[in-house]
Amino acid sequence: MPGKKHRKVAELIELGKFYSLDEAIELVKKVSTSKFDGSLEIHLNLGIDTAQADQQLRKTVNLPHGTGKKVRVIAFCNEEHVKEAKTAGASEAGKEELIAKVLGGWMDFDKVVATPDVMKELGKIAKVLGQKGLMPNPKSGTVTTDLAKTIGDLQGGMVEFRSDKQGNLHNIVGKVSFDTKKLHDNLAAYLRAVNESRPATIKGTFIKSITLAPSMGPGVHLEVNETIKSVK
Repeated sequence: MPGKKHRKVAELIELGKFYSLDEAIELVKKVSTSKFDGSLEIHLNLGIDTAQADQQLRKTVNLPHGTGKKVRVIAFCNEEHVKEAKTAGASEAGKEELIAKVLGGWMDFDKVVATPDVMKELGKIAKVLGQKGLMPNPKSGTVTTDLAKTIGDLQGGMVEFRSDKQGNLHNIVGKVSFDTKKLHDNLAAYLRAVNESRPATIKGTFIKSITLAPSMGPGVHLEVNETIKSVK
């Protein structure tokens, strides 16, 4: 049962109405009920058949203003690349010792990158990382020969969007405290990237619904067609 504060701010959202992008951003700011600086989340329902491999989405997009969250990155690489990774901002870098640390239960990181030559050795921790959605993958850009650029991108605002079993996408695209323009820019970049990733085999509607929501508070539904047109 939603609390009293949640119910009160929910009254600001007109029942059955679908909002424009900027209207929705302004509303989300007003309906956020967290005492901390909450995140702005976007939730999409896609018209994809997740049983078909060619209709599953897994790509990345660089948000121009970042997510507002400090991203802790670790890098699996051979010794000659450790300095490069740490200089770029990786909190930890290496191979055998880092693998052993993760096997021991250490998970104090948000993103994982790896060079292609060490991927076979990550088989030991593939299940551990996979359960958290952290296993490096070429599709998400986290298997790379350019550690410095990839680490910089991840810390600067690169996010991965990946469809779940129900054909949904869920991502954080900024902080509620960001001004409207920054949130608009981030959301526009995100929606363009998703729309441009439309699988060729889809014949009907691709993006079926778009909802914005704060970390704590009710969601705001957007008018899909107008929103997509406005960010192209």
